[in-house]
Amino acid sequence: MPFSIETSVWAKEQFGDCQFGDVRRTKRLINVAQQVANNPSASFPRQLESWGDLKAAYRLFDREEVTFEAIARPHWERTRSVGPGRYLVLGDTTEIDFGYHRDIEGLSKIGNGSGRGFLLHNALMVAAGSEALIGVAGQVIHYRQPAPKKENKSRRFKRQRESRVWGEVVDQIGRPAEGVQLIHVFDRGADDFEVFCHLIENQGDWVVRVKSTHRKIRTPSGEEMPLEAYLETLPLAGTYELNLRARPKHPARTAKLEVSCGALSMPVPRHCSAYVKRLHPAPIAMNVVWVREVDPPPGVEPIDWVLYTSLPVETFDDAWTIISYYECRWLIEEYHKALKTGCCVQRRLLHTAERLEPMVGLMSVVAVRLLQLKTIAREEPDRPARTVVPVLWLQMLKAARKNLHRVHDLSVHQFYRELAKLGGFLGRRSDGEPGWITIWRGWEKLNTLVQGATLASKLNRIG
Repeated sequence: MPFSIETSVWAKEQFGDCQFGDVRRTKRLINVAQQVANNPSASFPRQLESWGDLKAAYRLFDREEVTFEAIARPHWERTRSVGPGRYLVLGDTTEIDFGYHRDIEGLSKIGNGSGRGFLLHNALMVAAGSEALIGVAGQVIHYRQPAPKKENKSRRFKRQRESRVWGEVVDQIGRPAEGVQLIHVFDRGADDFEVFCHLIENQGDWVVRVKSTHRKIRTPSGEEMPLEAYLETLPLAGTYELNLRARPKHPARTAKLEVSCGALSMPVPRHCSAYVKRLHPAPIAMNVVWVREVDPPPGVEPIDWVLYTSLPVETFDDAWTIISYYECRWLIEEYHKALKTGCCVQRRLLHTAERLEPMVGLMSVVAVRLLQLKTIAREEPDRPARTVVPVLWLQMLKAARKNLHRVHDLSVHQFYRELAKLGGFLGRRSDGEPGWITIWRGWEKLNTLVQGATLASKLNRIG
């Protein structure tokens, strides 16, 4: 899907189809989105160019027709309209915490109870081969409800459980178009028989990390046993090495990994929701891939991934493909950073949940743009920057970076690093790749220069 760096073009593409009962509200959202995208981490008073624009934004978020879904749905549909191919749908839930001491009507407790906000479940779509970011394919906001005291399993399945957001988003995305294969990649929270039922109903494939190896499974011979016992019987499929980046208190290292794989089926659980009962399901056939680290360094928790998948796994290459799909999960974590750090969504000073929800819908789409800006250098590092970035942006970058003499020949990766340097990134060999804070500072400075140059050009024409 083409990427528009010009915020005016981008805002019309993403929000031009929003339906709020009045075309003037759609135009107002486009105007607000353009100004927000120009300076995503700033507050609304700093983002919007005039007091009139700020009041218009607050009135917009206060309209009954302007909801989270009404703002974000055109982007979801645009994402899902991608052409034929194989795509990963990276699903995960993040907490949107607005703080315990702020007086905001309609929020619920989150985390350990010290915060107030809601949960946002996101489904990020990327191309399976290149990891090119397409967009968000679906989202659900969930308000956490405390579980009743002394609740047994039978009663737990009769109420709306938090884990159901996984299935809700799968249903929201729906069945893939002709020529499209969707592979849902989930972490432990989705290891639930009901989630697999939603995936099957929507003709979706999956790679899901196992939550508990204690659960009973059925082997190809029909024997029922704990998954952990079955894993020990699987033959070694192959080995590989994984280079791990340095983390706080953990230096960079190379992990030696062994891979095993096999077939199994998941029995129907004893306690089921009403949804599962209506399906009258049979045991679900799938494959399992086990990745475990051998000879880890002392004091280091070894890598141990057990992955369920609907995809065929007959060779080590098949298993390697499944593992590579699961390793793409870091992109959904980067998306959540873009939303929280790049867009500062938790710092927005709105006073009701009804206003905060549409704001999050807007920022969710802005966060996709930010992540695309960051990842495009990784996807096509040698691509000429002039094919992605307008000439004026390159000229302003050259003006701001005194040691940057030529911008015409800059690659996308070089442009990206020079941009981060504008935000304070030093760019030494030992510094690695720039982080979110320096990236956004660079974008803000460059955007200010571009806006100034545009205004100066207008004044010259008037004069």
